[in-house]
Amino acid sequence: MAKSPTFAKNIFQRLTMRRSKKQSTSDNFEINNTEIPLKPCTVLKIRDYIQTDMLKEAYLNLLSMRLKLQKEWEAVGEGAPPTDLVNKQTDASMLLGTLRNKMSVIVRNSSALPSCNKELLVYVTHIILEEEKRQGEPGAMQGWREAWRDAIRDGVQDTLKKVHLDSHEENASWLAVHLGLLGKAVVEDLERVKTELLSSYPEDFNVFETYVSCHREAVGEHLKILLEKVTELKDYYALLDFIVHRYPSDLRDKQRTLIMEEDLLNKIKTLYYHRQMDDFKSALENIIIIEKEVWTMKKTPYRTDDGFLTSETYMDICKLIASYAGNLEKIDENLGKSVVRFCLEELNPFHTRFEEEFSQHTSSLLTSDLLDCCLWVQYHISYINSFNSLKENMQCYKENCSAQVEQLEKQVDELIQRLSQTLINHFKTDVKPYIDGMMTKKWLKTDEDFREIASRIENYRGLCKSMRAPSAQVFVNGVHYYVAREYVSQLMKKKYSCKKNKNEDAAAKMREQWNELKKLFEDMGSSLNWLYPLGDYLSDIIGMKNEKKIKELLIPLVSNYPDISKKQLSAVLYFRDNSFSLEKHNVINQFTVLKRDGLNTNHDHSFFTDIE
Repeated sequence: MAKSPTFAKNIFQRLTMRRSKKQSTSDNFEINNTEIPLKPCTVLKIRDYIQTDMLKEAYLNLLSMRLKLQKEWEAVGEGAPPTDLVNKQTDASMLLGTLRNKMSVIVRNSSALPSCNKELLVYVTHIILEEEKRQGEPGAMQGWREAWRDAIRDGVQDTLKKVHLDSHEENASWLAVHLGLLGKAVVEDLERVKTELLSSYPEDFNVFETYVSCHREAVGEHLKILLEKVTELKDYYALLDFIVHRYPSDLRDKQRTLIMEEDLLNKIKTLYYHRQMDDFKSALENIIIIEKEVWTMKKTPYRTDDGFLTSETYMDICKLIASYAGNLEKIDENLGKSVVRFCLEELNPFHTRFEEEFSQHTSSLLTSDLLDCCLWVQYHISYINSFNSLKENMQCYKENCSAQVEQLEKQVDELIQRLSQTLINHFKTDVKPYIDGMMTKKWLKTDEDFREIASRIENYRGLCKSMRAPSAQVFVNGVHYYVAREYVSQLMKKKYSCKKNKNEDAAAKMREQWNELKKLFEDMGSSLNWLYPLGDYLSDIIGMKNEKKIKELLIPLVSNYPDISKKQLSAVLYFRDNSFSLEKHNVINQFTVLKRDGLNTNHDHSFFTDIE
C-alpha cells in the first residue's frame, strides 16, 4: 500500500510532541492529498485495523477510500450511480461510523485507564480535528466533537456507577456513606484528568472544563436516581449537604464550577421542607404521648438543681428547633428561616391540643387522695415553668421570625394564664367552705375554719417556691387578693352582730388573723402591700369602744380605700353592733361628707368594688 513517507511525521508524530501554547491548532494539522495512501486497503483490513486499535492505519486508508470514491462519483456525473459505487459508499460510511465508535470507547475508558490510552487519545484528537476541517467534503460525517463529549460523559457515568452503594436495609447511613465515596470518586477522576490526560489534547479542546461539565451532568442525574429512594429527613439533608458543601469543598480552582442544576437543588429543598414539617408534627405528637404516660403513671415532675419544677417538654421542643436551624444555617439561610417559621406556627395548635389532653388525663387526680391533688398542682406548676422557658428560648428567632415569635408569645401567655387561673380556682374551691365560716358566732369561739385556710395557704406557699418568676408573682398576688377580699366580704354579709363587749374580742381576733395572713403572704412574696393596712383599719373600727371616735378612723380608711361604699361601711358597723344609735348615724354622715369632698387618696386600687 503506497503512502507518503512523511505522513507520520507531519500528522501524528509531530502532534504527539508538547505543543507551544502560542501555536495555532489549525497550523498543526494540515494534510495534503498527496500524503494520503494512493490505494486503500480492503474493507475487512480497515475494520481489523479499527478493532485492534490501529487508528492511524485505519484513518489513513479511510481517507484514501473517500478520495477514491469522490473521483468515482465525479465520473458518474448526473447519471444514476452503479450499485457497486453505492455499496462502496455504504462501506465507507459504515467504516467511518465504526471508527468513531471505537474512538468513543477509547475516550470513554480513558479516565479509568489513562496511561494505557494516552497514545490512542492523541490519534483520536488528530482524527477529530482533521474531520472537522473536512466538513462539507463528500462522505464526511457530522458531530465528531459531540461524539467525543458524549463518550466522556458515558465514561464519567461508568465511574459513578462503580461507587459502592448499600441498601437502606444493609446500612442506615447508606446515603451518607455513598455520597462520601461519590465525592471522593469525582475528585480522583478529575485529578487523573489533570495529571494524565491533559497532555494528550490540544488546549482548545478545553478538556478539563469538558470533564467538569460532564461530571456535573452525571452527578446530577445520579442524584435524581438516588432521590427516588430517599424517604427519611436525614437522607434529604445528606443530599443538600453534599450538593452545597461536601461536593464543591472537595474540589479546587476551576472544579468549583461543579454546581448542581438549580431545579434539582430546589426540588430537594422542597422535599426536605415538607418532610421536616411531617417530622416536627410527629415529634410534637410523641411529646404528648410521652406526657400522657407521665400522667397515667403519676410520675413526679422533674426538679431542677435550683429547686424549680419543670418538664422536659420545652427542652425537647427547643432542641428540635435549634437542631433544624443549626443544620440548615450553612446550607440555605432562607430554607432555615422557613423551617423555623413553620415550627413556631405549629406550636400554637400543639399548645391547644396539649392543654386539652392534659386537662382530660389529670382531672381524676382531684377526686383522689391528698397526694394526688398535690401532684395535680405540681404538674400545673411544672408546665407553667416549662412554657415560660419555651417562650424565653424562642426569643433568639425574633429577628428573622418576628411575627411568628410574637404570636407564640401571645399564645403561651394565654396558656400560662389559664394554667395559673386553674390553680387559683382550685384553691378557691378548696378554701371557700372555710372562708364562709368567718365572721360568725362559731368563728368568734373557735379558730378551726381559719386554721384550715392557713394550712392550705401554707401548702401553696411551699409549692409556689417551685414556680419561676414572673408567673409565681402573678399567682401569689392572685391568691392573696382572693383571700383578703373573701375574708373582708364576710363582714358585708351581716351574718353576725357583736353584743355587749364581743366587738372587742372580734376585733382582736380579726387583727390576729389578718396579721397571720400578712406574714404568710409576705413570705410567699406578694407585692400587694397596699392590702396590709386594711385589716388594722377595720379592726380599729370594730373594736372602738367610743362610737364618737370612729369618725376619726374613717379618714385613713377612705383615703387608702376610696371605693368603699356607704352600704359596706354600714355592714361593718352592723357587725360591730346592730343597734341603732345617733353616733352611728353621725359616722355615716361623716363618711358621706368625706366621699363627697373627694378626700385626697394615696392610691386608687380597686378592692371594695369587687365585693358584692
